[in-house]
Amino acid sequence: MDKPKYFLAIDNGTQSIRAMIFDQQGTLVAKSKVDIEPYFSSQPGWAEQQADYFWACLCQACNALWPMLDFPREDIQAVSITTQRATAIAMGQDNQPLRPAFSWLDQRTVDSLPKLGAIESGLMKLVGAKAFVDLVHQQAEANWMAQKEPDLWQRVAKFILLSGYQTYRLTGQYTDAIASQVGYVPFDFKTLDWASTKDWQWRALSITPQMLPELKPAGEILGHISEQAAEQSGIPLGLPLIASGSDKACEVLGTGCVDAETGSLSYGTMATLNISSEKYLEAIPFHPAYPGVVPGSFNVEMMVERGYWMVSWFKQEFGLHEQTLADSKGVAAETLFDELLKAVPAGSMGLTLQPYWGGGTNHAGPEAKGAIIGFTEAHTRAHLYRAMIEGLTYALREGKELLEKRSGKTLKRLVISGGGSQSDQIMQISADIFGMPVERPHTYETSGLGAAIAAAVGSGVYENFDAAVAQMTHVADRFEPQLDNQNIYQQLYSNVYKKMYGNLKPTYEAIRSITGHPA
Repeated sequence: MDKPKYFLAIDNGTQSIRAMIFDQQGTLVAKSKVDIEPYFSSQPGWAEQQADYFWACLCQACNALWPMLDFPREDIQAVSITTQRATAIAMGQDNQPLRPAFSWLDQRTVDSLPKLGAIESGLMKLVGAKAFVDLVHQQAEANWMAQKEPDLWQRVAKFILLSGYQTYRLTGQYTDAIASQVGYVPFDFKTLDWASTKDWQWRALSITPQMLPELKPAGEILGHISEQAAEQSGIPLGLPLIASGSDKACEVLGTGCVDAETGSLSYGTMATLNISSEKYLEAIPFHPAYPGVVPGSFNVEMMVERGYWMVSWFKQEFGLHEQTLADSKGVAAETLFDELLKAVPAGSMGLTLQPYWGGGTNHAGPEAKGAIIGFTEAHTRAHLYRAMIEGLTYALREGKELLEKRSGKTLKRLVISGGGSQSDQIMQISADIFGMPVERPHTYETSGLGAAIAAAVGSGVYENFDAAVAQMTHVADRFEPQLDNQNIYQQLYSNVYKKMYGNLKPTYEAIRSITGHPA
């Protein structure tokens, strides 16, 4: 009998860092989790975290993992890391962070415009791209640092994403995965490489080519675990670190969604719907398709910012009862919220929520806000919670329909992962609102599994990604739509939810004009 083969996957998410061991069948053998503070904020709209904090928590998660194993660490074939997207770190010549990392949740901007040539600017206006280019320039962390912290910016040697930073800490090398490049860096999403020298991004961003790491496709070796990293994390010295991708890209792979007719729904801090495509496709004009983990593939994404973050918000603001009960039982409070969902009928007695807590999404503009309509004296916090889950699912269905229209393909399968997928009630609501069966993978740690799949390919255990996906991804549960609920949701979605944004847009704009929020 062949000796079992294991892979270490590290997932540096927004709210936790998990160290996980998967076997070659995709079974989660062991897992440790360290909750992290996503950011601190010294001024409104700022979101920062010390880069060293991320590394320390990674080491803590790994060191907590080793006592759980019933086999030698040397049986681990390879390691791969997946991280939150768009968190940026400026490194000095001494290979130390010059300042706290800019979290992807940071909202600061600059007031300037990119220095484009007259002809170039005119052409961009002609094709409708100028507003997007201006937005990239204004939201780029590198530009804010160059303008607001010029002395520090002069000392920047490398400007990298969190994935590149953790790779450096693990290997001592400035390399990173192609599929991790999601952020305000000069990356060409169509060619899946750093932008060409003539690309507008070099004129819109303050970054120079020398500041960027070497990029490698998933399945290739980024480096080997250094002596210092092995000492601090306990990861075996010299273990190959295999390129994978960002947490969302790995999640798509870990759900087995490797074609344009399978939708990967992620019910996490940011709720998303992705398909994998062999061709570059923008579901929304000037919103790029992100690199998929499988080399040469693209992930076309629709998103609801601060999606299932709303569950955390609800727990904090309205979930004292569940939190107290959960503490006494030693379980997570979210596990008790299913009772709230069970207590309320489909459609929440007309209470309808638009989940634009993080601003516009899909077709909505930046002026958009969250909204709840249909309150009566009969509604309770249980109705509010169910309406919240329903509203998130409506928004994702809207994204699905827009994605299908743009791609010309109808989704035939929906696979749901992320924390929200652990709830049977949420899975059933999803099947009812989408009006089609939804599947739950055998593990909700699909981003970690995606990284493990890349490690399995990179270490030669599987010949290619298709073979690894076939062996390491599995369906655990399937939820069929319930006809009565489906009919209610269809009417509420078509006649209420889809009309909310258009009807409320003037109100949102008035609020923005009067209060200045959102900026």
